[in-house]
Amino acid sequence: MQTVDMSKCIEGIFVKELKNRFLCEVLISGMSTVCYVPSSCHLGNFLALQGKKVLLAPTSTPNARTSYSLYAVPYKRSYIVLNTSMANRAVEASLQKRQFSFLGKRNHVLAEHQINKYKTDLYIEDTKTIIEVKSIISIEEIAKFPTVFSERSLVQLAKLKEFLADGYKVHYCIVSLNPYVKGIQILKDTIFQQMLQDCLSNGMTISGHTCRIKAGKVQLEKILPISSINSEFSGDK
Repeated sequence: MQTVDMSKCIEGIFVKELKNRFLCEVLISGMSTVCYVPSSCHLGNFLALQGKKVLLAPTSTPNARTSYSLYAVPYKRSYIVLNTSMANRAVEASLQKRQFSFLGKRNHVLAEHQINKYKTDLYIEDTKTIIEVKSIISIEEIAKFPTVFSERSLVQLAKLKEFLADGYKVHYCIVSLNPYVKGIQILKDTIFQQMLQDCLSNGMTISGHTCRIKAGKVQLEKILPISSINSEFSGDK
């Protein structure tokens, strides 16, 4: 599991995201510094970070363009994680726990395993189960999903439906990077909702979770209810 040595993290003041969506400007000890943003979407779609204190982790990649990577923002008595890839690592580390017992045997788990040129987030070889992990950054008590429209997410759901028809099992795991979220609501009357429901009708399972930074690790915490306009989804059915 990927961890962060919190003793090596430093604080900065967030200034702005740059034109390159993977870069931002942060003040570190009053000096303007370019830092890496480990998110495929502009964080401004989810949070107002300008002028906020942020937690920065040293970049571990050799010859990295930046010395620090945006990691989290303090929120209430904890943090909202800003590194969206941490959701994948948290799910991977929790797969052996009871909350995922409905998935059956989980002895052989592969990260980023490719099936017919499709890269999964996680793949359980024991049961031919594809796990797709989606992260949410929201300060709402009931987080809306998806937060932004993505053509890629629709293409992905169409592909997951094909895998279901070919005999694979599929689990869709939504992780809130804010530990205080109390539920997830799928956006109503959207193509995404229709395609998601279609996959669920064909056997896909779904679950929602919060995560929290504990001892330098991002760990899954609470299981969240997932609802839509017409039904309530459950990951263990």
